[in-house]
Amino acid sequence: MRIRWYGQSAFLLTGERHRVFIDPFGDVGGGSTLSWSYPLIEGAGADLLLVTHDHVDHNAVEVIGGDPLVLAKAGTHESPIGEVVGIASEHDAVAGTQRGPNTIFRFALDGTTLAHLGDLGQQALRPEQREALGEVDVLLLPVGGGPTIAPDAAAALVRELRPGLVVPMHFRTPAIGFLDPPDAFLEALGARVERLETSEADVESLLGSREDPVVALLAAPLRKE
Repeated sequence: MRIRWYGQSAFLLTGERHRVFIDPFGDVGGGSTLSWSYPLIEGAGADLLLVTHDHVDHNAVEVIGGDPLVLAKAGTHESPIGEVVGIASEHDAVAGTQRGPNTIFRFALDGTTLAHLGDLGQQALRPEQREALGEVDVLLLPVGGGPTIAPDAAAALVRELRPGLVVPMHFRTPAIGFLDPPDAFLEALGARVERLETSEADVESLLGSREDPVVALLAAPLRKE
C-alpha cells in the first residue's frame, strides 16, 4: 500500500485494487485570511472518499475524480473496500459547541487497518469511541494543536491505541503558519521517527510494532512559484 500526503489532513491511500482519499481541500488561499501554499489537488482519483468534517480545508469532494463513493458521517458503511466505520466525535473539547462534529474513520485496505482522526478536538476518547475504534495498525492524527487535540494528549492517544505506524498531520509546515510544528508531539511520544524526503511512501516498509511504533514524518508538498 502506498500513502501520499497532499498537506494538512489530505491523504491518498493506494492499495492493490482500490484507492481511498481522505479530507481533500480546494483553493483554500482564495479569499482566505489563512497562510496556505500547499499545491492544489489535481489529477487524483479514488474509489472511496472520506470527509471527516465540513470545513473548507477538508471537504472539497469536487477535486477528486473517479466517481468515488463519498462517506461523510458516523455509522457503519458498506463501501468498495468493505466495511468502513465512522465514529462520532467532536472538533473541540466542549462537546462540539465551538467547532462542530468530527468523524473518525476506521477501515482496512490490503489487510491493514487504518484510522484517520480528522480534526479531533477531544482531549481523550470516550470508552464507547475507544471500543468502536478497536485495534489499529496505522494511525493518522493531528499533532499541531490549535483547533485540535493538544500534542501531549495526541501522544497519550498513540500510547493508548498502540499502532505500528503513526503518520502525523495537521501541523505547521513551510506551507502553513497557523498551527504548531510537530516537535512537542514527538518529544512527548518519544518513539522512533522516520523523516522522509518525499510526501509519498510504502506503508509496509515503515510499519513498526505495537511495542515499538514508528512515526513517519512525510515531507510537506510545496506549491511551485
